[in-house]
Order: sequence, then C-alpha cells, then structure tokens
Amino acid sequence: MKRKVALSLTSALIISSFVGCGSSKTAENGEVNVFVWTEYVSETAIKNFEDEAGIKVNVSTYSSNEDLLAKLKSESEGTYDVILPSDYAVEYLIAQDKLEELDKDALPNLSNIDDAYLDESFDPGNVYSAPYEGGVACIAVNTSKVDKDIKSYADLFDPSLEGQLVVLDDYRAVIGITERAMGLSMNETDPETLSEVEDKLLSLKNNIKLYDSDSPKSALISGDCSVGMIWSAEVALSMDENPDIEIVYPTEGSYVFLDNWCVPKGAKNYDNAMKFIDYMLSADAAKINIEDFPYLCPNKAALELMGEDYIANEAKNVPAEVISGGEFVKYLDTDTMAIYDDMWTKLKE
Repeated sequence: MKRKVALSLTSALIISSFVGCGSSKTAENGEVNVFVWTEYVSETAIKNFEDEAGIKVNVSTYSSNEDLLAKLKSESEGTYDVILPSDYAVEYLIAQDKLEELDKDALPNLSNIDDAYLDESFDPGNVYSAPYEGGVACIAVNTSKVDKDIKSYADLFDPSLEGQLVVLDDYRAVIGITERAMGLSMNETDPETLSEVEDKLLSLKNNIKLYDSDSPKSALISGDCSVGMIWSAEVALSMDENPDIEIVYPTEGSYVFLDNWCVPKGAKNYDNAMKFIDYMLSADAAKINIEDFPYLCPNKAALELMGEDYIANEAKNVPAEVISGGEFVKYLDTDTMAIYDDMWTKLKE
C-alpha cells in the first residue's frame, strides 16, 4: 500500500508536522476529517485546499490497509469523512456496506483520470471510489553490494541473500510475491496449495533483515540492507540518493496497487468530503502530490504538467506493460484470510 515515501531520513519530524496540518486555520466553511497513508499526501496540497476552500482539514494517518480497517471498526461511525484505501480494501468495505456512494456531479475533476484506471473490478463504475495514486511492489538492488543477477521475486529466496533484505511490513504483499514466485496467483485460496506457499514463505525468513512499510528506502540508502522488496516510488527516491541502486520489475509480474479516495459510511461532513476529493483530483493538486510522492499517476491532466524527470523515469512513471502484466490482490474469504494471518505470524516469530 500503501507506499509511504519518506522525503528525508528525518521522517518522524515530517510526519509530526503533517498530522498537525490545518490546526491553525480558520474553518470558514466547516471542516473535513481525513484519514490517509503516512507520508503519501502532500502537506502543500492540503494547505492549498484549506486556503482555497476555507475548510479546515484534520489529518490522521495509518501505515497499512489493515490499520485502516481496524480503526474504522473501532471508531464510531462518522469519525472520518475521507479515507484512502487500496483496491482490495475498497472491495472489502463495499462488501461490508461501509462506504458512501460518491456524488459524481460534485466531482467534475474525475474526468481527469485516465480510463485505464477506472471501472476496476474492485469497484465497477467507480460508485464508491476515485483513483489517487498507484504503483507496484518491485525490487531494489544495490549493485555495488550484490553480485547476484536479480530479475525475479524468486531470486529473493536465494540463500546467498541471507540477512540482506528489507521487505514491506505488509502480509498481502510478502505472501503475494511468494505466490508469484511459485507461479501462482496472489489470491490463492486452496488450503493444500497454501500449505506449500507457507513452506516457501518461511524459507525467506533468514533473508529478511527488516520489515518496513513506512520508509524502506532508508535501509537501502544507509547500506543496512542491499536488496529490497518495496514500493516503486521508494525505489525511485533511493535511486536519487544512491546511483548504485537499481530497480527491477520481476519477471513473474508485479504486485500492483491502486489507492483510492473514498467516503466512509456516516461521514458527518459529506459535502466537504466531495470538495476535498474533487480538489485532489485536479491537475494542479495531483501534480503537487506526485512531485512529493512519485508514484504512478492515474491523472492524465496532471501528467501533461509533469517534467521529464518524472515522465522518463521508469521507477516513478511505471511502464504500462508492467501494470498490465501485474496483479491486484483481492479481498478473500474469512477462512482463507485466517490461513494468511497464520502464515504471516509464523514468518515474523
């Protein structure tokens, strides 16, 4: 998910500043309570919206879709007005009747989104969701430290990489890449097959030095880890810091994600939520967000404003064939998810 890019190694300070965004603003036209991924929405874009709309933005953050879903379950209905779940989390929330339908008439900037990212299987017709940013879970390699020619997820299981990996602290991503390495779907449900997946997954344990979804690039830049299975934008930013780091799109096809603006059921500031989402769908706001957090940009109007540093950079502007050759994870049934949870617990023991 998710996909949280640290702009510097002092990420804690940035997060602290970001969470407090809007606290000094006068709410001329009310407020909107926004719950988003850590370090994923530009503070500048938030402030610009406040200035233009006269609406105070109260920002809270999370580090995984599971954190988001747990928080929505524990908080009273109406606590948040805007959330930013990934594809499978959108599918889950729709199934649980936890989202409000979007007022398309209030979202003229939805027309800025490329058709290739609309009408996805997790929300046909975009009744409940509007695309924000996306990307893939790919591989980063420090070529000055690794002799092995890494081309696939399967290569990450090589015993020669013992203690060298930083991987996402995301069970669907890590189990998913294990399934892809075995030639399976990332949404495998057969219990017998999942038993085999578990054996393969646990063979990765000795290679993993660090689980980090907030700022995995930090371990690569510092040299603590020489290989990463991390979000594409994190690789892009690590490449900016260290020219020895290269991006690898796995031959099996990548884990693909798309994060989306949604309104949770019972939102108390629905109209302001629509104004906020529409602003974030504007070309200018999308450009600001992409410049700070260089993930895949579904906003075709914003792409027209981006420079060559983004357009020509395959780590930031993920090639279309990588997206089309990848796979979304999906919402799975409760029994299957219990198996996934058990696998993840064993891996991190």
